[in-house]
Amino acid sequence: MQPILEIRGLQKTYANGFTALKGVDLTIRKGEIFALLGPNGAGKTTLIGAVCGLVRPTGGSIAAFGEDMSRHWRRLRARVGLVPQELATDMFEPVLRSVTHSRGLFGLPPAPALIEEILRALSLWDKRNEQIRTLSGGMKRRVLIAKALAHEPELLFLDEPTAGVDVELRRDMWKQIAALRERGTTVILTTHYIEEAEEMADRVGIIRKGEILMVDDKAAMMDRLGRTEALITLAQPLADLPEAIAAYPLSLSEDGRVLCYRGGGGEGGGAGTSEVAEVTKELTRAGIDYTAIDIHESSLEDIFVNLLEGPEAPAAGDRGEAL
Repeated sequence: MQPILEIRGLQKTYANGFTALKGVDLTIRKGEIFALLGPNGAGKTTLIGAVCGLVRPTGGSIAAFGEDMSRHWRRLRARVGLVPQELATDMFEPVLRSVTHSRGLFGLPPAPALIEEILRALSLWDKRNEQIRTLSGGMKRRVLIAKALAHEPELLFLDEPTAGVDVELRRDMWKQIAALRERGTTVILTTHYIEEAEEMADRVGIIRKGEILMVDDKAAMMDRLGRTEALITLAQPLADLPEAIAAYPLSLSEDGRVLCYRGGGGEGGGAGTSEVAEVTKELTRAGIDYTAIDIHESSLEDIFVNLLEGPEAPAAGDRGEAL
């Protein structure tokens, strides 16, 4: 299947010499939810701006829907929606008129039934006659989503869509994003909330200092880079690791009462949990009692932090099939 978005060698260097994007390659599949993760200044918003016409690249190419965006920008841009990070909008306009106007900006005819459907889906219909400035921060962000959906985009960018939104509203918006995917919309989101990517994304990309470190299916990334940590509390202290378990990635606490396992990861996933089970069997065979086991599996956030703190990006072969 042809990708809905294909970015090759994308570069952006500003007049002051700062390079925000350094030859980014990225392929987005039709119908997926793709999460782009990275710290402040990593290049996430610049990348979105380049696709949406807000930033002029200094190198590389962008193809959307199988066509070169630089040649057919106006027509292709009409098929792309953007929910920006900033809340700036026409604050004195009523919600309904503002969202309706957004559809007209793309030269589309009025569609009152569609606009009503969008506003109802985002719990905005009861607020349709209120000025945007009177709404809460969470409701204002919903208005931005409604404005982006008004022209029925096939590809939707969400730049920090839940920034400043409370937990309840955030989870409600997750449901709305999942509903968009069910309707066939391809969604690309940037977020500081790693749990959003873990909750919703099919694939995850990690960007640092204008370079893509990794792109992969979320489950595959967690299988390959995830780690297991287990703390085994012993009934009696040990002076040294018994020979039977010396080959495992274990360390002994200073007081000899806790065995710490750190391992797992690699292809196939689950290796860490299996090894912990083997360790406990060896302890039992050696007559060593334990009173508690505390096991922790890496989250996507753990993997994200480890990648960003690592001195080097993963080798090219570890960057996933999209690169």
